[in-house]
Amino acid sequence: MTDKIKIKNLEVYANHGVFPEENKLGQKFLVSAVLSVNTRKAGKTDDLALSVDYGNICQFIDDYMKKHTCKLLECAAEGLARELLLHTACLEGVRLEIKKPWAPVGLPLETVSVEITRRWHTAYIALGSNIGERKAYLDGAVRALELLADTDVVSVSSFYETAPYGMTEQDDFLNACLKLRTLLEPEELLEALNKIEQAAGRERKIHWGPRTLDLDIIFYDDLVSETENLCIPHVEMHKRKFVLEPLCEIAPYKRHPVYGKTVREMLEDVI
Repeated sequence: MTDKIKIKNLEVYANHGVFPEENKLGQKFLVSAVLSVNTRKAGKTDDLALSVDYGNICQFIDDYMKKHTCKLLECAAEGLARELLLHTACLEGVRLEIKKPWAPVGLPLETVSVEITRRWHTAYIALGSNIGERKAYLDGAVRALELLADTDVVSVSSFYETAPYGMTEQDDFLNACLKLRTLLEPEELLEALNKIEQAAGRERKIHWGPRTLDLDIIFYDDLVSETENLCIPHVEMHKRKFVLEPLCEIAPYKRHPVYGKTVREMLEDVI
C-alpha cells in the first residue's frame, strides 16, 4: 500500500497556452498533486527527511510552471511530473491536475484541466552476446542503460556462459540480467533498447541467430500485455535457463504474473 500526500489548487501565474497573448501576458493556473510516498518511517520517527516536504514541492511546482512555456496543458503536466519524479527523493508516483480557469473558449465555464498519473516502474532486462568481444558488448549495454534518460540501473547479475538456444550451430553466448527503475512506458523502453542494440552493430538477419547484442524486456512491473511489437512478460522466458539463471541471482522471488511461479521455481523446472 502506498500512502498519499495531497496538494490542492496551488495558484500559479504562468505563461502557457496556444495563443500568443497567453504566452506573453500569462494567466492563473491551479495545480493539484497527489504524491505517492511511503510515509511509514517518517510517521514512526517524526523525521521530515524520511518523507516528502510539501512546502518544497509547492515551490518546485511554482518555479517549473513559471520557467517553462508550453502551448498545451498536456505538455506542462508531462514535464512537471517527470521533473518531480526525477528530483524528489522517496517519491514513487504522482497524479497531477493542472486547471486553467481563464481558458479562452468564449463560453462560460469553471475550469478546463488536464490530469495525468506518472510513476516509477520496475523492469528486468535480459542481455546476451555471442559475437566478438562479448563482455565488452554487455558492459557497454549496462553503461548505455545507466546513461539512459529517465532510467536508473538498480542491479546487474553476473555474466553467464551459455550454449545457444534455438539455432544451435553458433558460438556460445554470454548472458546476464539487470533490474531497472524507469519512467519510460514499455514501448518507449523497447525503442531505447533497440537503439542501444543498433549502436552495438546488431543486425536482425537470422531468427535466433548470432548477435553482437541482444536486449529483451523480461518483466515490466506485473504487466501482462501483448502488442504487435512487444509481449510482456517475455513469451519464452520461463523456458530459458540462460534468462532464468542470471535473473534468479537478482530477483529470485519475483513472481510471473501469468504462471504464478517465482523465478527460482521456474529455474528449478528447467534444470
